[in-house]
Amino acid sequence: MSDPQLLFLVRHGRADYTSTAFRETPRGQTFDPPLDETGLEQARLLARRLVRLEPQPVEVYCSPLRRAMQTVEPYAEAAGIAVRVIDDLAEAFIGEWEHLTFEEILATDEEIVERLRNQQPIWQHAPGGERLPEFRARVGGAVESALAEHPVGDMLIVAHGVVINAYVGPILGLEHEMFFLPENTSLNSIVVEGDRRRVRFLNDVLHLTDPHLFGPD
Repeated sequence: MSDPQLLFLVRHGRADYTSTAFRETPRGQTFDPPLDETGLEQARLLARRLVRLEPQPVEVYCSPLRRAMQTVEPYAEAAGIAVRVIDDLAEAFIGEWEHLTFEEILATDEEIVERLRNQQPIWQHAPGGERLPEFRARVGGAVESALAEHPVGDMLIVAHGVVINAYVGPILGLEHEMFFLPENTSLNSIVVEGDRRRVRFLNDVLHLTDPHLFGPD
C-alpha cells in the first residue's frame, strides 16, 4: 500500500463585495467578484505558508471562479507549479436565481431572500438549481477523480466554503449543507488512505493570525 496522501482544501481569500452588483446578488456560479485588498494580502500570506510545506503538493487544482484563481496565483508562481482548473469545483448552481438580484427574488419569495441576506445556506431551494445530493456528487466526483489520477503525493485544491463543506460533510457523516464556515484562505486537511478519508484539521488560519510563524517576507 502506498503512503497516505494529504489533501489540502483552501477557501478563497476575501472577495470584493462592495459594488452594488455583487452586494445585491446571491452567490451562485455567475457571482464572480475579484479579491479585495484584504483578500490579496490573505493570498500572499497563504502562499508564504504553503511554500514551506514539506513535502510540497505535487498537484494544484482550482475552481474556475476569479476569487479562487487569484487566491492560488501567488503560491503557484512562488512554487513554480501549474494550476489545473476544474469546473466542477465552482459554487453551487442556483438555477433561476443565477441572474437575479435579491430584490427580484423578493418578488417571488420574501422569506427566502431574507434568509439569503443573512447568509443562510438555502441555495438548494432555488428553482432549477442544484440540490444537496447533486452538489455533493459533483464536488465529490471532481475531488475523487483528481485523487485517482494522482494517487501519489499531496494535493492542494482552492475553491469555496460550500464546496469544502460538500466534500468534508459526508466524510464526517453530516447531512448539513454548511456545517461550518471556512475562514478566507483557511487550510482544511484530509488524510487519504486508499478508500478511507479522515479529517486531519479544519479552518486553520495561522498564516493570518500568526504570520511570523512562517518566516519573513
